[in-house]
Amino acid sequence: MSFIKNIIERAKSDKKTIVLPETMDRRVLDAADKVLKEDIADIILIGNSDSFDSDGLDLSRARVIDPNKDIELTKDVINKLYELRKEKGLTLEDAEKLIKEDYMYYACMLVKIGMADGVVSGACHSSANTLRPALQIIKTKKDCKLVSAFFLMIVPDCKYGSDGTFIFADSGLVQDPSASKLAAIAKDSATSFEKLVGKDAFVAMISHSTKGSASHVLVNKVVKATEIAKKRYPELKLDGELQVDAAIDEDVAKSKAPDSNVAGKANVLIFPNLDSGNSGYKLVQRLAKAEAYGPITQGIAAPINDLSRGCSSDDIVGVVAITAVQAQ
Repeated sequence: MSFIKNIIERAKSDKKTIVLPETMDRRVLDAADKVLKEDIADIILIGNSDSFDSDGLDLSRARVIDPNKDIELTKDVINKLYELRKEKGLTLEDAEKLIKEDYMYYACMLVKIGMADGVVSGACHSSANTLRPALQIIKTKKDCKLVSAFFLMIVPDCKYGSDGTFIFADSGLVQDPSASKLAAIAKDSATSFEKLVGKDAFVAMISHSTKGSASHVLVNKVVKATEIAKKRYPELKLDGELQVDAAIDEDVAKSKAPDSNVAGKANVLIFPNLDSGNSGYKLVQRLAKAEAYGPITQGIAAPINDLSRGCSSDDIVGVVAITAVQAQ
């Protein structure tokens, strides 16, 4: 069974309610139709159903919330958002405007009040538009050091990683993490891999250097991050600094890092910054025709996941299923 089929079956086994606020995008409605037909999750759509581009779709099983028609619920959500954010200077008028004009705020509030388990957005909005309401309303997990994002990469006919399955992090959010933050991203990504893939994580701290082969401030950051991660999270199977070939290819690992317990086996790749992580996932996605699901967030108290604006409806279905499993 493929990775995403396995995730879908797991989502079906303990169904959750996922909010899709971007009802102005046909891809989102297509995805909602597929999710409902396959019984992957319960779906809440936010908007005026009369304006949906839904010809040929069956959205009858979705709950549609129209902020301008569902008066009592909307009033309750506005008041709760105001109470939550008034100490930050939010007025009641501001809260009403956010809820009625920015459906991502409405979606996050539905999670906050227990009506939904997660949110998937970002098909036609920036990551900032998706994550800002989540961080303001849902906030980070207890004891979490930061919120980061990863892509689940499924590479066809691939002997590397876990049968071609990898996590690339951070590939969608944190631009230039410090060594300490890089270590935290490594820990959270290993946890995410094991929860979603169900196999042991082997974490490689990626660099253009392997075990001192180059000297540079960027290399130093990865070396320091590796030291911090090993000290802070001794249970992790983690090593660095490693070049990508040494991290995933056993033959290369034998010559470049023969004493490493991770080199040649890595399935979680932690990149030194967003430039490398984002470019890396897109290269693999396009050149290797890999499935790329994400950016999936980690560190938020409930699963609120972003989408690439180049996503397909099938990509959205996959992220909905992943979000549902995260919520289990």
